[in-house]
Amino acid sequence: MNKKIKVLHLIKSLGRGGAEKLIPETALVHNQEQFEFHCLYFYHQENNIIDELENAGIQVHLIPSGNLGLFFRVNKVRNFIISNGFDIIHAHLPWAGIMARSVGRNLNIPIVYTEHNTWERYNKLSYWGNRISFKKQDVAIAVSNEVALSMRLNSIWDPYQRGGRMKLRVIQNGVNTEVFKRVKIESITREKIGIPPDATVVGIVAVFRDQKRLWLWVEVALKILEKCSNTHFILVGDGEWRERLEDQILKSGKENQFHLVGVQKNVIPFLSMMDIYLSTSEFEGLPIAMLEAMSCHVPVVATRAGGIGEVIQHGVQGYLTEIEDWKELTPHAIKLIKNPALRQKMADAARARVIQGFSMKRMVEELEEIYKDTAGK
Repeated sequence: MNKKIKVLHLIKSLGRGGAEKLIPETALVHNQEQFEFHCLYFYHQENNIIDELENAGIQVHLIPSGNLGLFFRVNKVRNFIISNGFDIIHAHLPWAGIMARSVGRNLNIPIVYTEHNTWERYNKLSYWGNRISFKKQDVAIAVSNEVALSMRLNSIWDPYQRGGRMKLRVIQNGVNTEVFKRVKIESITREKIGIPPDATVVGIVAVFRDQKRLWLWVEVALKILEKCSNTHFILVGDGEWRERLEDQILKSGKENQFHLVGVQKNVIPFLSMMDIYLSTSEFEGLPIAMLEAMSCHVPVVATRAGGIGEVIQHGVQGYLTEIEDWKELTPHAIKLIKNPALRQKMADAARARVIQGFSMKRMVEELEEIYKDTAGK
């Protein structure tokens, strides 16, 4: 019997962001007869996904630390890796990437790094730490072509240099389409959160942080209500912007048509309520929540941020605007609200698009190829 390849996922925290959620979701599709997965994290949050990791067969470990404290945890992490005999370190996002490269400097262990965002959007400390240490890994994975271009333009050393250690690969995020599919929502479920059975529902699943520009999301929603009064809006998630959004909605006088339902472990019922997925993001990698919505037959109206433009074909699975032209999202959403047949056509096209090009099966096959190749070296 061949020995399993032991993969250590390294990530700063286990909140409910897209990068974090991909770890258990990929593990559920991986061949766990060939791979053994562990996850080491450093910053503990209350709303975490530890149970989801463990349910996916991943062993979870914590070495408590903040950002700057990571520099004093390098030896502890190195000893942890040696004692557990890992074959690959797979780091996610800059701080974990910096840690992996620091640890791997004196270890003969392959390092895989996944970049989930464009580099220009990181704060200066994350940006420069990532940039200076970047070449000290074996494979860098970009979740979209735009992220790959950002890595290419910002890297001090040419990642395509012949004979260099690092290889750059684009592996676009995927969704388990067998799990994420539209389910029948009983009217009582909608009524429980105050949505009439005949209302059109526009929604989003997101961490409430600056990059999502949810204050603009609410502005677009209020403009939609001027033309389509029987529309309701669901925001699934939480974060630093919640109180400000609640104040903005309260001042509008339309609070009965907005539903902030908080963090949800199972988002499928909420995605299944949505008729349109609306995104006002300033920047993205390739948003998992949007792919999940599409897999649940939800068309998208969004800014062309990050990898969104690589997924959505304008006028086919939804509508796109340039990032600075976010006000144009309103007429696109209104068009879909007023034309149910067009909305259904785009909903079907959205799921077909995910099945064809953004399935979790395809993503996992490409990851396993990298794991086997790097472990073999």
